Amino acid sequence: MPAARESLLDAAFTALGSRPWQRVRMAEVAAAAGVSRQTLYNEFGSKEGLARALVRREADAYLRGVERALSGVSGAAAPGERLG
Repeated sequence: MPAARESLLDAAFTALGSRPWQRVRMAEVAAAAGVSRQTLYNEFGSKEGLARALVRREADAYLRGVERALSGVSGAAAPGERLG
């Protein structure tokens, strides 16, 4: 994942930790990531696009942790196998 994209997702995650999503401003996220608003919009298209990417990243990280935790349990199916 490109560095600017990761920085933007990190900045959005940090902002979300201190206020509700409705109060998170794109200009603040861009400034915290050290990029322009245009870069943010080029990368995600909209605030909704940023939210989707953030949720996807965090869900993927969570599922990787679950897979690691279950990898030592005999007979445990991978999370994706149980859901699919």
